[in-house]
Amino acid sequence: MTHPEVEVRRSKRRRRTVSAYRDGDRIVVMIPASLSRREEAEWVETMVARLEKSERRRKPSDDDLMQRAEALSDRHLGGLATPESVRWVENQNTRWGSCTPGDRTIRLSARLQGMPGWVIDYVLVHELAHLLEIGHDEKFWAWVDRYPQAERAKGYLLGWSAAAHLEPPPGGDVD
Repeated sequence: MTHPEVEVRRSKRRRRTVSAYRDGDRIVVMIPASLSRREEAEWVETMVARLEKSERRRKPSDDDLMQRAEALSDRHLGGLATPESVRWVENQNTRWGSCTPGDRTIRLSARLQGMPGWVIDYVLVHELAHLLEIGHDEKFWAWVDRYPQAERAKGYLLGWSAAAHLEPPPGGDVD
């Protein structure tokens, strides 16, 4: 496993707290200027590990997505929506997800990685609902609206699109 580039920033104003964040491919660790080199090394190791663990949790694998989709189908769709595969894709820049009912495949835009889990779950439920109803008619939305945070997630995605200066899908839809 490759180690990321780490930049340590010492601050005379910082007294006790240590923080870390990702800036592109590099991790920035902010520490008090008073720490020794040994303490710095310990904190860098701790903070890099914490950040990487947090990132792994926020970016589930394709297998994790499949398990999540199955659980969501069971919980909100009576187990009726059973996908053949669920995976991340890099080539969806104008939609959050897509579903091909014929082969029962679901694809989620990699742009969703790092978003709150309830938003990813909403997009999964939306795409799972396409396995039950192909179009976006009242029956389809009745399935989607079984997800308790559907409206909140729609608003989140619309806000994200606006902040990124992207045109949301027609009607503010996911796909």
